[in-house]
Amino acid sequence: MRDTRESRLLLVLLIAVAFALITVDIRGGEDSPVDGARQGAATVFGPIESGVSAAVDPVGNAVSAIRDSGDRHDRLATLEEENAALKARLGSDDRSRSRLKQLDKMLKIAGQGQYGIKGAQVIAIGAAQGFSWTITVDVGANDGIKRDMTVLNGEGLVGRVTTVGPNTATVLLASDPDFTVGTRMESGDELGFASGQGDRPLRVELLNGKAEVKKGDRLVTFGSQADRPFVPGVPVGVVSRVDPSGGGLTRTLYVTPYVGFTKLDIVGVVVEAPKKDPRDTVLPPKPKPTPRPTVTVTVTPSPEAPVDGQNQQEQ
Repeated sequence: MRDTRESRLLLVLLIAVAFALITVDIRGGEDSPVDGARQGAATVFGPIESGVSAAVDPVGNAVSAIRDSGDRHDRLATLEEENAALKARLGSDDRSRSRLKQLDKMLKIAGQGQYGIKGAQVIAIGAAQGFSWTITVDVGANDGIKRDMTVLNGEGLVGRVTTVGPNTATVLLASDPDFTVGTRMESGDELGFASGQGDRPLRVELLNGKAEVKKGDRLVTFGSQADRPFVPGVPVGVVSRVDPSGGGLTRTLYVTPYVGFTKLDIVGVVVEAPKKDPRDTVLPPKPKPTPRPTVTVTVTPSPEAPVDGQNQQEQ
């Protein structure tokens, strides 16, 4: 249709009629005079719309999938967060299992030695007092802790309490150079004094300069008067080196402690001493020696080797 005055007039007239029909339909509601015409149009154009809808549905589904992919991404992110939280809980459980294992070993030592202990957790390393090898534990005077009490863990001797606060206490470790404890050799009465050397083995001076000592021998605490600062029978360590006897009044040993002082976590403060000396009963079982394999060598003579008798006959 060409753009003429008549065509523009017809377009305006059709728009006016359309608005009039819309107004009548809205005001008529269910009794609208154009309802029949609308139903007829639905009958005619309905199948066409269904066909178009069927053709468009795959596109709509794709759009819906794209729209929902954000939701699926959110769900995936949520699952990843839940997995991370689960791993964190498992990590925490691993730590809890490690602490329970430490506690079980410590309770075993306490049972074997008949020590009454107060369990504690290491909460700090070092102290304001200037000690170089100390720890702070989360028990104090309110828990019955007093100065000069023995501290142990599931491996053996940790140290002694030096300072006590209401809810915390400072422990001087056996590795500190200012630390000294009386020791006794396993299966004997050879006594000595062990001193800390930081991250090196303990230095032990035996009172008997002619004592028979060898690598692998073990030591326990001798105990103190009134059991303070040390109760008897706590494992100290294993002899790693023995200085040659020079005929002196004492003999020097170097002892690898049972306790790893750089990885302390759960410890116990001995608040009640045993009624009698446990002697060597608290020491761990000795490791069984590994048998050395026996090598058998069989020599088979070569068939080409000449025999002495044959050589003489040929000559």
